Amino acid sequence: MTRPPATTGRPPGLPVVEVTRRAELMGGWVSVHLRTVGAADAAARDADRTLRRIEGWADRLTRHASSSDLSALNADRSPAAEVRPTLAAALDWGRAAESLSGGVVDVALLHERLAAEGLASPGMPPERAAWRAWSTSHRGRSTTVHRTERVRFDLDGVAKGWIADRALATLAAYEDRIVDADGDIAVAVAAGSSWSIGVADPRNPGFDLAVLNLGGSAAADQFGVATSGTSVHRWIVAGETRHHLIDPRTGRSAITDVLQATVVAGSARVAETLAKTAVILGSQRGIAFLAAADARGALLLTDRDELLMTAETERWLA
Repeated sequence: MTRPPATTGRPPGLPVVEVTRRAELMGGWVSVHLRTVGAADAAARDADRTLRRIEGWADRLTRHASSSDLSALNADRSPAAEVRPTLAAALDWGRAAESLSGGVVDVALLHERLAAEGLASPGMPPERAAWRAWSTSHRGRSTTVHRTERVRFDLDGVAKGWIADRALATLAAYEDRIVDADGDIAVAVAAGSSWSIGVADPRNPGFDLAVLNLGGSAAADQFGVATSGTSVHRWIVAGETRHHLIDPRTGRSAITDVLQATVVAGSARVAETLAKTAVILGSQRGIAFLAAADARGALLLTDRDELLMTAETERWLA
């Protein structure tokens, strides 16, 4: 997913200023795009403030820093551990994503992810069983995570989609706004306005498979756009090519004919969940899943160079 260029949406007689701020965060680039009438300096300050908030949330949810809340939870061997609000909310969304995906998206597969990277030995088959159970309980402002000893969490893309939506909400004073959390994109569009978002071609860096034109209607709207695929985060381990999308049914990198899936939904977190699910399921089951799910559009690129889409997708193609 690329940095989204803006299009249209200029109130008659008023000059509209577009402000973009970027920062290298979460292992990639995060950007905020705002449209405002005049007040570009204020918009830039608001965008910078949001980027700092994103950095703070990401620092709590990453597995790559020993000081993060997530790393502290994974290091805690007790069956019940209290967690702070940001991690609690992200874990709650992880559980919701599991339900939305029919169990295909699973945030409790850290060991399997590390094994795919060659950083751990393959573990037990990850069927949903008592030894993999986990839950959260809430009492007032306190949240406790309950889990069996083997359960460790990897929030990864689930956290990016959740962060993008949360960041977008902090900028509600701007009707036209985008938060791109390294490819998981939350979009708000004013009535009569639109945003164009390029869908990158993983086979040809610098080129797009398609351009999505979101908005353009008489009513304000919100979208999420997310891309998931097997062309990034790949490793050769013991002579075997592996990638980061773990199939919970096998505990290993998914065997799939989908190179990349891009989904348009009502939020970034839902789009991310649906895109990841479609890749892991493969093209035939993935398209059927998306048609029955809360997808407003989808593009799937297969290893046969086929570009598949759901019926709703054509309305968004530029």
